[in-house]
Amino acid sequence: MAKVAKRRGRYVLDYYDDHGKRVRKTLPTGTTLKKAKDKLREIEDQLAKGLYIPDEKIPTFSKVAEEWLKKKKPELRDSTWHVYEGHTKNHFNAFDDIRIDRITIAMIEEWITERQNEEMPIATIRKILVSMGQILKFAVRHKYISYNPFPDAERPRGRVKTDSVMILKPDQLTAFLDAVSDQKYKTLFMLAIFSGARQGELLGLKWPDMDGKNNQIHIQRTFNHQTFYDTKTETSNRRIDLGPKMMAELKKWRVACLPNKLDLMFPNEEGQPMNYSNMVQRYYMPALKKAKIKRIKFHCLRHTFASLLIHQGENIKYIQSQLGHSSPTVTLNIYSHLMNAVNQESACRLEKTILNGSGHKMVTT
Repeated sequence: MAKVAKRRGRYVLDYYDDHGKRVRKTLPTGTTLKKAKDKLREIEDQLAKGLYIPDEKIPTFSKVAEEWLKKKKPELRDSTWHVYEGHTKNHFNAFDDIRIDRITIAMIEEWITERQNEEMPIATIRKILVSMGQILKFAVRHKYISYNPFPDAERPRGRVKTDSVMILKPDQLTAFLDAVSDQKYKTLFMLAIFSGARQGELLGLKWPDMDGKNNQIHIQRTFNHQTFYDTKTETSNRRIDLGPKMMAELKKWRVACLPNKLDLMFPNEEGQPMNYSNMVQRYYMPALKKAKIKRIKFHCLRHTFASLLIHQGENIKYIQSQLGHSSPTVTLNIYSHLMNAVNQESACRLEKTILNGSGHKMVTT
């Protein structure tokens, strides 16, 4: 039977562990009888739940983070894994030597406050917090801790800045495309504009992905960091609608494109996947300069695609499906600032539907 005894002026916990082995644990000098009983009660509770680990065997946060990274590596793309590794090496130093069971809500909130005081962007803090949350979930799953403080910690508030979402106007897009003379790159840039596909998705396209019957391209892989990957999610694997002129340009390029073993839609001169940096520096940026458009990221062509669909009044669910976002909420979070704040036409249509349909006449003064 577990009990608290006192020997040489210090309290000793006497109990049997989950393997039936007797344990005598001497508590620090100054520990009161109440604290000793509380500690014994905590140990008994852990034993009952199958969560007991001797204090000396409870790992530090850094050790758990290391185990978590090792577990995640086979499941992730190299690029994603290196992002997680960077989070654990560069941002969790304050927790490294602390036992995982001693991480508290207050510690997590203090870490968040310090990052905000350093003026770290909210979007970056949130991404790093994803890694922290997963490490603590891993600790619960492996019974290093019985309680995860992360879900109860208050997250950073505030809107993510959208200054980096640069949009080109239709006349700028025309000038940009007119500035490109090479057929391959002109077709590539046109497809980026008219499909909203990500750069890795465009470079991973193969000719069988073109559906001439339905005027679509099928996104089912990406090419990043010199490696082909399947799309990350089911919603990323999608079919994107194209107009007849875009399809005509693709068909012309298919005739002109030199055959390659990988059947790539936009191969380099050796028939291998195109180098993204070379494409941007040698063709994309010079075309922007020639069109007298300030330097913007290639990804802004995707933002432009989304912006134009929004201004056309397309359904947000359709826009989400074309972009490959996981949900319409993600699309709204990124592009809500592009939505019209004033829409009198909608208000008038609503009045007409309700009042005309009921035969009621509104009296105005």
